[in-house]
Amino acid sequence: MRLIENYIPPSTNDLADLKFRLQFTGQQMAELAGVSNSNQWRKYTGGGKPRDLNLHILFFIAAQLTLDDENLSRILNEMNKLGAEFDRLSVEEKLSLLSHQGIR
Repeated sequence: MRLIENYIPPSTNDLADLKFRLQFTGQQMAELAGVSNSNQWRKYTGGGKPRDLNLHILFFIAAQLTLDDENLSRILNEMNKLGAEFDRLSVEEKLSLLSHQGIR
């Protein structure tokens, strides 16, 4: 079942506005997006031919900015049930960072 059709990614200006609104560094934006580092994040926000932000990455960002801790935990628990393994501590630290900055 497709949840979203006809996806048009945010513009580089939209992503720059989000970064400014959150007052995040490039590295913090990379962590929020689940990409390896700020160099990877910059591939979506600058250069001669920036990449379009993948729907899955945008969904991951939006979920972290929107869902409360309980609902995020429900999703992470479901991911574990589906066979994924990951370090929960890093996720909790990220949630704490967002909470302290008044994002959620």
